Amino acid sequence: MTHSHDSHSHPHSHSHPHSDSHSDSDSHEHAHEHEHEHEHEHEHEIGGGKGRVLFLDAFSGVSGDMFVSGMLDLGVPLDVLQKTVDALPIDGVRLERGTRARNGIVAASFEVHVEGEQPARHWREIDAMLEGAALAAPVVSRARAIFRRLAEAEGRVHGISPQDVHFHEVGAVDAIVDIVGAAALVSFLEPSRIVCSPLPMGYGTIRAAHGVLPVPAPATVLCLQGVPTYGVDVEGEMVTPTGAAIVSTLADEFSRWPAMVIERTGFGSGSKDWGTRPNLLRVILGTPSPSGETQASGSHTVIETNVDDMTGELAAHTISTLMAIGALDVWVTPSTTKKGRPGMVISVLAGKGEALQLEHALLRETTSLGVRSHDVTRLEMPRRASEVTTRFGTIPVKVAGEGDAERVKPEFDACVRAAEEYGVTVREVVAEVMKRS
Repeated sequence: MTHSHDSHSHPHSHSHPHSDSHSDSDSHEHAHEHEHEHEHEHEHEIGGGKGRVLFLDAFSGVSGDMFVSGMLDLGVPLDVLQKTVDALPIDGVRLERGTRARNGIVAASFEVHVEGEQPARHWREIDAMLEGAALAAPVVSRARAIFRRLAEAEGRVHGISPQDVHFHEVGAVDAIVDIVGAAALVSFLEPSRIVCSPLPMGYGTIRAAHGVLPVPAPATVLCLQGVPTYGVDVEGEMVTPTGAAIVSTLADEFSRWPAMVIERTGFGSGSKDWGTRPNLLRVILGTPSPSGETQASGSHTVIETNVDDMTGELAAHTISTLMAIGALDVWVTPSTTKKGRPGMVISVLAGKGEALQLEHALLRETTSLGVRSHDVTRLEMPRRASEVTTRFGTIPVKVAGEGDAERVKPEFDACVRAAEEYGVTVREVVAEVMKRS
């Protein structure tokens, strides 16, 4: 059987609600791989993204198959994906790469064909399968981190442990291929930084195994906590839970457009024709702009305001609100105001695309009557997500730098959860993670 593949990540369902809204009525636009003549002309070598920025221009949202097909169209060899899927203990899976035309743009498509019966899979079983797979460590760590984010979101929606989240037989295969494929393609390219644009949110309802759900789906919203989004006049699910889990886990930053010199471009397609906009994900690889150009305009914005009549409780709430909207960092500095009163300076680091929204939020959430802003340039170390297995369980970590200069930092919230579960101090968990890193 063939499955519309925008994502089948909802538990308990044969077809993700996204497939209802993304059924492809334009099958005549689909062409097979051999008809896409330029596909193999400029394939990347392994590590071809080092020192470069990978930008995901998600103007029509993102799903698992859009991400995978976009990376293939960018030039990552299909063989990378095929070998990754072959390394998994899943039978009856065939991958198909083709093309779709959207508003005159020929983009890559990606479908998974599943033959025969597939066993029911819970997240704990999928996680164990990934941990034991004969795949490179970066692929495994990225795939497990993406799946964990998805399972935790689904678990919260259904009020169950993430370990018990059940992915339907076929839906599990689709989600596994999308997520492990995304991890493998990014690990092959090895970009130094991944930037994703703010994500458009459609409206309406979708039908799932548990009944009618609002758009965006509850699991999608949970996966996108801390990610900038905006509403658009499109009825349907533009961002699926799998797509949300992939970009929220892999992206280092969310910005309208990073400062870069464009080198390569690819397009991945979704199966639904929205009509009002092409259902495409544009994937761009580029080099960071020369330092002179970056210094002239700045890559980010710092927004600040002075207040002398706010409580600490309100300041803490403001910080959490700004971070949820999309601030990259927020900090408060004690100060003395012009009237000699003790006060504070609230500062926000934002991407250029989120600056205006955060300025309004800062005015709304504080007692200030005005804010100021200035452009800054942000230089970042390469970062990636990984995991460390300890006697307190598997702890996600962030790894910054490269080679001998790598630094490992455990995810503090995960250390807190492990400390509570095992009845130890957070310091013990952190020390265990660092010892085994």
